[in-house]
Amino acid sequence: MKNRSLVSGPVILKSLSAIILMIFFSCGHTGNSGQEEIDIFSMDNLVAWCIVPFDSEKRGPEERAEMLQELGFTRMAWDWRMEHIEILPEEIEALRRHDIELTAVWIWLDNNSREELLPHHDQIFNTIAAAGMETTYWVSFNDNFFRGLTDEEKVEHGARAVAMVHDRAMETGSRVALYNHMDWFGEPENQIRIIEMLDREGVGIVYNFHHGHHQISDFQRLIHMMMPYLHTVNLNGMRKDGPKILDIGSGDLEAGMIRTLQESGFRGTVGILGHTEGEDVRKVLERNLEGLRKILRQVGAGHW
Repeated sequence: MKNRSLVSGPVILKSLSAIILMIFFSCGHTGNSGQEEIDIFSMDNLVAWCIVPFDSEKRGPEERAEMLQELGFTRMAWDWRMEHIEILPEEIEALRRHDIELTAVWIWLDNNSREELLPHHDQIFNTIAAAGMETTYWVSFNDNFFRGLTDEEKVEHGARAVAMVHDRAMETGSRVALYNHMDWFGEPENQIRIIEMLDREGVGIVYNFHHGHHQISDFQRLIHMMMPYLHTVNLNGMRKDGPKILDIGSGDLEAGMIRTLQESGFRGTVGILGHTEGEDVRKVLERNLEGLRKILRQVGAGHW
């Protein structure tokens, strides 16, 4: 695909791009067409996330895939530390054997990635290409990437970096979604500014409850703002002042946020975290699944 300019097009083109993205990430939702409405909280729409580095049992790819299958997951998003990149081919094969989709792959950029992607990024892209598969790359930034830049320079440099990821993603027909990870880049308004400057199709947003504690009171407005781009929402237990990671159902605010999500018309995937330190990730996933079931019973959503 021929690259487009990073300069935003006319307003009408932005509106058209937003409509295309909404359709692209809608997972087949047909509004009031009479077809069955998608249950975004069904097990086949849930994505296991943060389960590779955060497992006290240090499972390998085969054990991890077996665990996901036993729990009923059919989707996984792959996070990593440098030591895990070498086993990505093994991870892909294990997931395939257990009929689990590699829904997303995390890409972390820092100030060394301003001008070019790094060798470990290339290794990830090459592995996905060699496997003959497509996925979605969840892109996030270390805050040092934007250090020393003006607000407008942050948007421009962020768009250029995402363009590099997008170019590689398009080689396998994959997509890109911006992942809020606190600081300047963690604000949905700034992510949308980057997407509009980038002006390419197939770029969306992943929203994380656990990085949005300061946005709780504004969640309804933010969901509607992100909706044309919103690809995945990762759930977490929520209290106004934290902690950052809390089991779903253990907070006092996530039920309202989940109800808002349910009523918003969102039709993307929903992430379930295994993000704790020093625990068996299976137990963490089980607690979060049970907490979600409890909330869905409270708000009258889902069909579990």
